[in-house]
Amino acid sequence: MLGVLGFSPDDETIYRLLVRQGQAGAVELADALRIPVADVAAALSRLTDRGLTKQTAEDVFSVAPPAVALGALIGEQQSALRAAELALVTLAEEYRGASAERSLGELIEVITGVDALRHRFAQVQHAARREVRSFVTPPFIAVPPGANTVESVAVRQGVRFRVVIDRPALAEPGVVAETLESLRDGVQLRVTESLPIKLIIADAALALVPLTDTSAGEPGAVLLHRTGLLAAMDALFEAVWREAHPLTLSAGGTLSEDPDGDADSPTEVDRQILTLLLAGLTDAVLASQLGLSLRTLQRRLRHLMDLAGAASRMQLGWYAAREGWV
Repeated sequence: MLGVLGFSPDDETIYRLLVRQGQAGAVELADALRIPVADVAAALSRLTDRGLTKQTAEDVFSVAPPAVALGALIGEQQSALRAAELALVTLAEEYRGASAERSLGELIEVITGVDALRHRFAQVQHAARREVRSFVTPPFIAVPPGANTVESVAVRQGVRFRVVIDRPALAEPGVVAETLESLRDGVQLRVTESLPIKLIIADAALALVPLTDTSAGEPGAVLLHRTGLLAAMDALFEAVWREAHPLTLSAGGTLSEDPDGDADSPTEVDRQILTLLLAGLTDAVLASQLGLSLRTLQRRLRHLMDLAGAASRMQLGWYAAREGWV
């Protein structure tokens, strides 16, 4: 087990015995394992330097809690692997750009498995220098709502994000909360009736496109480099983006205000209700996503209609857009 962390078999044998005994000295361990004392002392020194053991008295060693010590080492290893994978994407792209002739295998990479897809999804975003564009539609297999931690980091680094989400996605648990958070971070979001595929494009250089649209079996995707297929994905995104309906928040929009209040102007919750209503969500789905009862939601809509002097929700939507409520 410890070999992948850079320890020798003797290191692991000594560590495991120390875990079972709680504490012991080098001579005691050497006698128990029939290993020269000098070798045991050297191993204990390596284990202590890496934080797995500690010296509690003269020639007496004990183990640090394995979950903490090993967890930290494993975390470092995972971070190093992720950094290496990101470096690989950059180096591979530089290589492709320098190659006069590129094979089909260099232009299209097939990826399978949830973990591999999740890593490539993060790598595509990390590779962007100017813009990331994406389609969001269920089912969510590799990257469930709330799991894309790269987006906010990239936005803060100046990368522009444009996202089209379809109405079925907005009905999924957690998606509305993530959408509101993205809007607050500065992501540009639009909604459309339905999307044909999932998609994420970094600049005009990389695109990740799923091969399957169901949760059955092992998921797969293709990573496209500068090819005609990538150009087609680019054109598809722009065509859908032009027709999609913008989703916006008023300044400082939150869910903190009292949804039962009857103010003479729309509250932040009211504005979110109107935005999502115009996006096409049903009352039941909208209430669930905003954490309101159906009765409260419908009462807020009735109040807004009274404020607008509207006889129907269509008139309310027209009035809300004209008055800048959404």
